[in-house]
Amino acid sequence: MRPNPSPPLRVGLTGGVGSGKSTVATLLARCGADVIDTDAISRRLTAPGGLAIDAIAQVFGHGYLTADGALNRPLMRTRVFANPDARHQLESILHPLIQRQALQQARLAQQAGSRCVVFEVPLLIESATWHHEVDQVLLVDCPVETQIKRVMERSQRDRPAILAMIAAQASREQRQQAADIILYNDGLSLDELAQQVQSIAVGFGLSSP
Repeated sequence: MRPNPSPPLRVGLTGGVGSGKSTVATLLARCGADVIDTDAISRRLTAPGGLAIDAIAQVFGHGYLTADGALNRPLMRTRVFANPDARHQLESILHPLIQRQALQQARLAQQAGSRCVVFEVPLLIESATWHHEVDQVLLVDCPVETQIKRVMERSQRDRPAILAMIAAQASREQRQQAADIILYNDGLSLDELAQQVQSIAVGFGLSSP
C-alpha cells in the first residue's frame, strides 16, 4: 500500500462579513491552494434533503423550512440575529456537520498531493474547535465602516441589519489577536490585493499563478 502523501499546510482563512475573504480564497486557489468553502458546505447541508434539515425541523419547527424542504435562510437569519440562544442551537446542529465534511475534503486533497489546504471559515475565531485543525490563521481585515459599505453595495440589507450581523461575530480586535497573518484589505485595487495574496502564497509553499 502506498503511504499517504505528506500532510499539507492547513490554513484557516477568516474575516468579518464584507472583509473580502472570498476574494482572497479565490486568489489563493489560483496560486495552487485547495480551498474548502465551509459556507458552500453549509448550503448543501441545508438544501432540500440535506443532512441538517431533519434536525433543524425538529429543533425549530417545519415553519423554518421552505416549501421544497430547504432551510428558509432569511427567516432563520432574522431569528438567530435577534436570539443568541437560537443562534447557538443552529450552530450546534450545523458546525459539527460542516467541520466533518470539510476535514473529509482535506483528507482527499492530501491524498491527491495537495501542498496547502485553505479552510474558508467565517466564524473560525468564534469556534471552540477549528483552531485545533489549522496550522496558521490568515485574517482578512478591514475597518467596520468598510464592511458596512461593501455589504450594503452587494445586498438589500440596511445599516442596522448589517451592524447586527457584525455584532454577532467576533470583534475586529479579537480576530487580530488570534491571527498569525493579517491581510489588510482596505483601499486596495484587485491587482494590489492579488499581489499581497501572491506574497503570502509563496510563504505557504505555493507559486504565483
